[in-house]
Amino acid sequence: MADVISADAPAAGLSISETSKGTERLHRAIFIGLAVALAVAPFVAYPVFVMKVMCFALFALAFNLLLGYGGLLSFGHAAYFGMASYVSAYTAKHWGLTPELAILSGTIIAAALGAVFGSLAIRRQGIYFAMITLALAQMVFFFSLQTPRFTGGEDGIQAVPRGKLFGLVSLADDRALYWLVAVIFMAGLLLIYRIIHSPFGQVCKAIRDNEPRAISLGYRANQYKLAVFVLSATLAGLAGATKAIVFQLASLTDVHWSMSGEVVLMTLVGGLGTVFGPIAGALVIVSMQNYLASFGAWVTVIQGCIFVVCVLLFREGIVGVIAKAIKRPL
Repeated sequence: MADVISADAPAAGLSISETSKGTERLHRAIFIGLAVALAVAPFVAYPVFVMKVMCFALFALAFNLLLGYGGLLSFGHAAYFGMASYVSAYTAKHWGLTPELAILSGTIIAAALGAVFGSLAIRRQGIYFAMITLALAQMVFFFSLQTPRFTGGEDGIQAVPRGKLFGLVSLADDRALYWLVAVIFMAGLLLIYRIIHSPFGQVCKAIRDNEPRAISLGYRANQYKLAVFVLSATLAGLAGATKAIVFQLASLTDVHWSMSGEVVLMTLVGGLGTVFGPIAGALVIVSMQNYLASFGAWVTVIQGCIFVVCVLLFREGIVGVIAKAIKRPL
């Protein structure tokens, strides 16, 4: 994976400390570049499009935390994304909560759902774990379809008010809402970056690479796997709750199995196990959906072709290939 690429650096005549400092400087420069790009983006691109990219990038980052660094493949991440979207939309529209409280409520529900589902799913490994997550997500989809009083059924929850941030700043204007979404995205990215590079993150990587050995060293693998599962579900919920406010809509698409597949695609195209790969993957997939919409159903065929090309030619993903070329983890 990309996070072990730095091991090549000492062979090139650099000490480990020098390599680490160089990597930190590179990551700091990327964060600054992202912040500058986000500051300029609403003036050169359609703000709603950029907000969509940020929401799905955060979703992909959350999924990558679970699969890329926890080694757990979930086929049901749409459950947390979609349920948070419904809760955020419902509380904003029917309870009159301010946007920050609506987003927070959706995120909390996603965390609770992740704790329940995670405690069941981590009892199995490999494909069995993936199938359990898919089955649980399908239960959420069925619940969403059969409870129209809460979810609106096939119509979803429409015309969700954006409200006023802290009761003061109106988010009706796209650019005003943009800055809130940008702050949420950067905060989520920084949190994930901190988790990955913390002692907790290092233990998760050890469990991912060799779980029996990690257990023999005294680590309680199931507790770590449950923790990373809940963190991933929480951040996926944050993305879904924010998306509901941005588009003023929560629908069955958010909890459908295809949404779980889409986030897998974003992560793999961008670079599994890289910090910034899911952002690139989300940008590519969302851009395709936006600019190739005129092709109708053929968009999925084009996405499939691009995915096949990426798997064959860029097995490490877009960012993974770049990281391999520069011999620095990204």
